[in-house]
Amino acid sequence: PTTSLPEQPGGERNWDYRYVWVRDAAFCVYALLRLGFSGEAESFMDFVTRHVSPGDGRASGPLQIMYGIDGRTDLTERELPQLAGHQGSAPVRVGNAAAEQLQLDVYGALLDSIYLYDKWARPISSAQWDDVCALVDWVCAHWDQPDEGIWETRGGRKNFLYSRLMCWVAIERGIRMAIRRGLPADLLRWREARDTIYRRIHSRGWSAKRQAFVQYEGGEVLDAAVLMMPLTKFIAPTDPKWLSTLDALTEELVSDSLVYRYDPQASPDGLRGDEGTFSICSFWYVEAMVHAGRVDEARLAFEKMLTYANHLGLYAEEISHTGDQQGNFPQAFTHLALISAAFHLDRALG
Repeated sequence: PTTSLPEQPGGERNWDYRYVWVRDAAFCVYALLRLGFSGEAESFMDFVTRHVSPGDGRASGPLQIMYGIDGRTDLTERELPQLAGHQGSAPVRVGNAAAEQLQLDVYGALLDSIYLYDKWARPISSAQWDDVCALVDWVCAHWDQPDEGIWETRGGRKNFLYSRLMCWVAIERGIRMAIRRGLPADLLRWREARDTIYRRIHSRGWSAKRQAFVQYEGGEVLDAAVLMMPLTKFIAPTDPKWLSTLDALTEELVSDSLVYRYDPQASPDGLRGDEGTFSICSFWYVEAMVHAGRVDEARLAFEKMLTYANHLGLYAEEISHTGDQQGNFPQAFTHLALISAAFHLDRALG
């Protein structure tokens, strides 16, 4: 009954969210560890290891971006025309065609969570390390290709900066684990790929015209996903290039502390209609401002965001122009970013 909650009432941005996204799963592990729930993080990591392991080399890579909550991989999308949909929003969809997309960022999200688990919960097994090596080796060989990106757009593949960023994270976290625990790895190859990605992002992902890091290589479009650059430790949060990017995002994508993920008019995503502000981006924005030393601004933005929760303190995927919850509800991704933003803001406030 919770499928196809619309991002815009009466629009076509209605998706089936009832699955395990690798990206969201990785953030779950991080949030559980951050709050001290190591037992729950261990159980979740067991699930991830059991169901989200390198596959048979499909076009989407060794990982699907999402799985059924029982681990199933066949998530064929179809429409149910006999149903009117929430508030008359058709079509109602079952299954999700995005499962077949190539989204390179999931490799960084998963390997970052494994790195954190290995460091703060318990060391991963030798079999799990073999899986890690297989994933890092695959990323080293395939990071330099266009993909659909974190927002699962249906407007064609591009060389998205966020995908490059998370490929860097995947390799960098693999290197950290190998060195810290003395595990076998092709470190020479891994380091070469990591450094190549780093230089590529700085050379092709930076727009001198916009004085900002942009959505995809060679473009001029801004994207709130780049807020993850300092959060993943790719760039110093006070680096002049980053502060300039933060200013550009604030000017173009932020509306009274609420953050749009991108401008669909400037960067067509293959779908009709508008969308609201993206709540996970609003919490990323808070955390990025904390790290940049703009703590008072971060606190104000965070407190404003708290006023948009419903009576249970829950958030959907998006907030509309009128303050209504839109899209997937309740969205785990949003709440996981809230936890991280709250943790860092609290620590900065002392």
